[in-house]
Amino acid sequence: MGESEDTNFKPRIIFLGTGAGRFVRGKQERATGGIIIQVADNQFHLDPGPGSLVAASHYGINLRGNTAVIISHAHIGHCNDVNAVIDAMTYSGFDKQGVLVSNQTLINGTDTIKPYLTEYHRNCMEKIMVIKEGQKVGINDVEIQALKADHDDANSLGFKFLTPNFTLTYSGDTGYSNEIVEQYQKSDILILNIKNPGNKKEANNLCSEDAVKIIKKVNPKLTIITHFGKEMIEADPIYEAREMQKQTGCQVIAAKDGMIINPGFYSAFAKQKTLKSF
Repeated sequence: MGESEDTNFKPRIIFLGTGAGRFVRGKQERATGGIIIQVADNQFHLDPGPGSLVAASHYGINLRGNTAVIISHAHIGHCNDVNAVIDAMTYSGFDKQGVLVSNQTLINGTDTIKPYLTEYHRNCMEKIMVIKEGQKVGINDVEIQALKADHDDANSLGFKFLTPNFTLTYSGDTGYSNEIVEQYQKSDILILNIKNPGNKKEANNLCSEDAVKIIKKVNPKLTIITHFGKEMIEADPIYEAREMQKQTGCQVIAAKDGMIINPGFYSAFAKQKTLKSF
């Protein structure tokens, strides 16, 4: 795998962007490059939206180190740069490597939506995996579970990452329901896409009030809120996170572009591996 073979990562979560919605994305008031999760020999690039390559370069992330690109749904803010990221990590297919994990819409399209993934870049990857809610994949020593999400792309997903030492859940874009929240149980770290402040509800996106309900039910060691729309930015995500923390008694952080979190700080003890044979 070329340059990535010698890479051994300390556990880190790096935010290459925290913006959401057409106004924030269009003006790049917050970047939209997705999230990097590094653990052991793995680097996962989650939801590479517009500006992923620029943000990665700016924050010192070598995309050649990507083990997998993981995409929750086929909306421009989450998948726009999928082909560019694949191009960067494979030297335009010269070094065929890595895994793409995503839903049916992004990889193969639907009756009304063309796939975002080009045929050329499909052939650059070592493996392409279409995944549905409830399914699991194993990548090295990490198990990734696809979670149900309620969003405009009917095949939208969230993801749960089970690593040897911590469990991290990423909500993706979703509305609130008890069924969806139940999937988040036993998570050490929650990353919640909170587009709107207060109780400003949308059918297919979370608001701060939804986040409070989720955190109370899951009781994680840490919650990180991200993916902020215009009204959330105007309300100040830091303030919203503080209010969530007051109401739940759990630690809540508002992500910033370029922010780095060490998930090891939030794992009280090393867990037994939960992986099965694949």
